[in-house]
This record gives sequence, structure tokens and C-alpha cells, in this order.
Amino acid sequence: MLLGRLAALVPTVLLASFVVFMLIQLAPGDPSITLAGENATAERIEEIRRSLGLDRSLIEQYLTWLSHAVRGDLGKSIITQESIAAAIGRTLPITLQLVFGALVVAIVFGVIAGVASARRADTATDAVIASVSSAGAAMPSFWLGLVLVSIFALGLDWLPATGFVSLAADPVRALRHLVLPSVALGAVGAAEIARQLRGVLIEILASDYIRTLRAKGLSESRIVWIHALRGAAVPLVTIIGLQVSRLLGATVVVEARIR
Repeated sequence: MLLGRLAALVPTVLLASFVVFMLIQLAPGDPSITLAGENATAERIEEIRRSLGLDRSLIEQYLTWLSHAVRGDLGKSIITQESIAAAIGRTLPITLQLVFGALVVAIVFGVIAGVASARRADTATDAVIASVSSAGAAMPSFWLGLVLVSIFALGLDWLPATGFVSLAADPVRALRHLVLPSVALGAVGAAEIARQLRGVLIEILASDYIRTLRAKGLSESRIVWIHALRGAAVPLVTIIGLQVSRLLGATVVVEARIR
């Protein structure tokens, strides 16, 4: 079954890569003109276009890129001429560390808020959590990052505003540097997890299964945190998976603005 699902994933990945490749072609500007410089001749620009393969059809360009990509050759940066694979390898540990920190924030605060909201549905507590979750979901991560830096780094001087330290090198310093970007990136995820988990838990807590557990004398905390959350595991894991993909994309933006 796993092999079948992986095989079914291949056409989706190919289609997504093709769509993204074509969308990039719609971006303004010509790489050959950028590389040639402002005063370059038409002959020089055409020479660069041929060397980059830009004189070929879009389908030929895509197939050439795809054949190199499956071999791990992602080409070179037009600006720095650095290997893209090498650049990804250099920055990947930073990205993964940020994603891990943001995911911890999203899961911990999202689950706590979702459970609290479901247990107190249609109360003032539920309304407050719903309002905060809506605000968190609508708040741009980079803007929240700038606000956090202004308050906790520049204003109160509690946490560093810039820099990166590997967890392997110095765990304490690394965690201090991770706090602000993790909260900035994880806030949207926490809000989404809280909103989705609330709806799922309200259904589960109203089920006959939960009423039976209450009749047996189990504590409410045990019912919610063990039995109800177990029933919500599948949708919760799905939401977390979606957050991972979102964080991998958003990390690049926040990393550039906070650092």
C-alpha cells in the first residue's frame, strides 16, 4: 500500500514542478540581460541565452531541468554563480532548526488552546480563544517577528535580535536565539491547530463513547487528554503535516527579515 501511494505521488510532484516552472517564466526580466550587464550588445545577450538554453522552447527547458534535477544537479545561482544544491545544503540545518522550533510552538500552544476552547465551548473563555486564534491566523509572520524583536530584543533586551547558533554547538544559546523566530513562525500554526482541534473535540466529547467513560467515573482530564485526543489524532496529524509544509516556505521569509 505504501509503495502504491508513493507511486501515485509521482504524477502530482511532476505536475506541481511543471506548473511552478511555467509560473517562473511569467516573472518579469530576462536572466541573460541581467548577466550580460546594462551596456551589453545584442550578440552578447544572445550568446548567453544560448549558453543557458533560454533559446529553446519552454517544454525543452523544462525537460532539461527535470533531467538534471533527478540527478541532484539543480544548477547555479544567476547572481552568485554558486551551486544551488550547495547553497541548500549550507542553509538547510538553519531552516530545519527554525521549523522544529516553530512546530513545537504551534503544537504545544495550539493543542492547549484547542482543548481549553472545546472544554469550555460557548463560554467567555471560548470566545477569547477564538478571537486570539483568528487574530493569530491573520497575522503575517514577518510582521509579528519584527514586533517581537522590537519588544523583547531591542526594548527589554531579554533575547537576541539576530544571529544563529546550532543546537549541537551550544543548546542554551541556540534556544535563546530560537525563541523569537519560533514564536513568529508558530503563531499561525498554533491558531489553525486550535481552531480545527476545537471543532473535532466538541464532536468527540459529545459522543456516546465519552459519555460511557464519564459514567465509569474517569476524571475529565483523563477523558480529554487521553481518550478524546486519541480520537482526534488523525485530523490533528493532518493539520500538523500541513503546517510543516507551510513552515518550510515561510521560514525563508522570516529568517531573512529577523536575522
